[in-house]
Amino acid sequence: MGRRDEVLAALADAALEVERAHPVRVAVDGCSAAGKTTLGDELADVLRARTPREVIRVNIDRFKRAVAARTRFPQHSPESYYFESWDYDGIRDHLLVPLGPGGSRRYRHELMDFAAVTVLDGPPRTASADAILVADGCFLQRPEIDDYWDLRIFIDIPMEEVLRRGVARDQAWMESAQEAERRYRTKYIPGERRYLDEVRPHERAQLVVDNRDFTAPRLTDRRDPQHRGTP
Repeated sequence: MGRRDEVLAALADAALEVERAHPVRVAVDGCSAAGKTTLGDELADVLRARTPREVIRVNIDRFKRAVAARTRFPQHSPESYYFESWDYDGIRDHLLVPLGPGGSRRYRHELMDFAAVTVLDGPPRTASADAILVADGCFLQRPEIDDYWDLRIFIDIPMEEVLRRGVARDQAWMESAQEAERRYRTKYIPGERRYLDEVRPHERAQLVVDNRDFTAPRLTDRRDPQHRGTP
């Protein structure tokens, strides 16, 4: 078993150890290009192989606020990115609360397309009582939704790696590598630095994955051994 497999197994163990009377809500948090979606997909696969429980996989980018509704700040500013990009009311009311204590378990797995232009108005789904939600996205420990997670995983990479990976990944849809670098330097990275400075998610998460090396990530487990699996 390689280092990545070992880390994924440990993350799956941590999720399975959480005991709730409702679906377990796991946040896979981190900055842009940290590898959140890849790790979330892999973690969901490991969980499905380890347990008969339902595993719900959600990308929080499907809960973005419509671009046309982002009007408080200039669209390409870090403030617009940090404060306006995601629909926190929608994340809370349509996903996290229904899966939480006393919830109906009728949830929505998406509200918008990835471009945040088209509303997706599909019917709600019903989760099993012992389901496990694995949701990945940026800013998942913001105060608007932080209280609704049962386990928080933070994927950590340096900002210079955010820039390198982000430009390589996004230059096609941002028209050029130069434009991608400009957006990361003036919008995404300043917004994410504000999140790191104000919320300090890497210190508050129970589990932190140093994902600089995809093949050999390093896991820091900050859970209290005496209280694992409890609120």
